[in-house]
Amino acid sequence: MTHASANDRGDVTSAMAGSAADVERLAAWLAERSHVTVITGAGVSTESGIPDYRDGDGNWKRSPPVQYRDFVESDAVRRRYWARSFAGWPMFAAARPSAAHVALARLESTGRIARIVTQNVDRLHQRAGSRNVIDLHGRLDVVRCLALNHRFDRGEFQVRLRDANPDWDVSPARIAPDGDADLEGTDFGRFNVPVCEICGGMLKPDVVFYGESVPRETTAAALAAAESADGVLVAGSSLMVWSSFRLVRAAVARSIEVVAVNRGRTRGDDLFAFKLDRECGAVFGALSRE
Repeated sequence: MTHASANDRGDVTSAMAGSAADVERLAAWLAERSHVTVITGAGVSTESGIPDYRDGDGNWKRSPPVQYRDFVESDAVRRRYWARSFAGWPMFAAARPSAAHVALARLESTGRIARIVTQNVDRLHQRAGSRNVIDLHGRLDVVRCLALNHRFDRGEFQVRLRDANPDWDVSPARIAPDGDADLEGTDFGRFNVPVCEICGGMLKPDVVFYGESVPRETTAAALAAAESADGVLVAGSSLMVWSSFRLVRAAVARSIEVVAVNRGRTRGDDLFAFKLDRECGAVFGALSRE
């Protein structure tokens, strides 16, 4: 049997003390406020089994997501997207809220948090009990017709995909950040994609793809949430996309203090009053227990 050295035990004790101090610092910051807006990213959902996009330096861990223009202009891209989505949806839909989601919902119920602006499309904040949520990049549980804006439930569309592709084998799938799945060496050319059953239009998940603009009303609501807050908390986001980074800039421009909980570098590091470089689940779980 091996035993930890005194130095090892000292390092562990020091880390635990540092973690507790971080939680106390964030708790004290929240206690001074009653109208906080939280901006969340993929880091709050990783413990739910949904992978994040970027590494600790803010770089892509994998190939960037599909571009909007490619999706609408290329039949091959659409087939590939929907085949991967068909494979990944069951795992994505089965995800459960993490400790961070639950803690943020509790903070909202106590009146500390006024609004959550999330970059995630998984609706896990709502499933954890949060009520005042702005889905900045849309929601994956809805499918939208690009012709006449008809909307359909994603679970029901999964049945249509299955009926159109009865022989499609999805067993070796591994879930990816956008709810699709990694399928290696697959011929997507034989995957059939249904059209809108009302008008025959092209169908797309009701999320904002790269190269696509966030709806104006959503942007306006998110900016209003950031600018009317008495503090902004960034949780699990590197802020590498403009739609979220602009909210931090807007808050700072109004002298609203911004703090963050995120593992690794973010685009807003020089704008924060302080940052806890820790996993969201550990920090918010401990915060909730306090």
